[in-house]
Amino acid sequence: MKNRKYTRPTTLLLLVSLLLAFPFSFQAEPLALAQSSNIGVNGFYAFDKAQRGRTLQAAVVVDIPSGLHINSNRPLAKFLIPTSLKIEAPGGIRVGPVSYPRAVIRSFSFSQDKLSVYEGRAVLRFNVTIPANFSTGVTELRLRLKYQSCNDEACFPPATREIKLPIAVVGANEPVKRINGRIFGGSRR
Repeated sequence: MKNRKYTRPTTLLLLVSLLLAFPFSFQAEPLALAQSSNIGVNGFYAFDKAQRGRTLQAAVVVDIPSGLHINSNRPLAKFLIPTSLKIEAPGGIRVGPVSYPRAVIRSFSFSQDKLSVYEGRAVLRFNVTIPANFSTGVTELRLRLKYQSCNDEACFPPATREIKLPIAVVGANEPVKRINGRIFGGSRR
């Protein structure tokens, strides 16, 4: 058998050929993760504290950069992954149903069918009721938002974002201050 020696140009040519043959294995995954992670997800309450025996509003705000969208909570096809918000609350705290925003119906180049999506800012609202006998101090809700983001050409792998939403629980007669007026409006209690 002859001993084969590869010259630098031959080795370089082989390496370039491999990179050209498999370009997506090196570029697609980081790009998909970067696109999907650009979605902003934050939780808010309408008041700075929660009074025992009362209900307060809460919301999750999803900020979707221009050029991206996420499926609505009721996509038009069964195989599409809906946006969903799951909420875990400490014992005794009641969480009302999530009110999802109105979706936009749009056409995209990657689908022959129209899609029901959220674009820009989507605000998911729900009420939280603190029992009258709940202990004072800080408590928190744990939220899980599942969504699938897409651009005008393709969809990225589904993502789940977890949010901890702490709040101080105070007595029924302690004053509370309305906050986050840009999300909940400016009226006072």
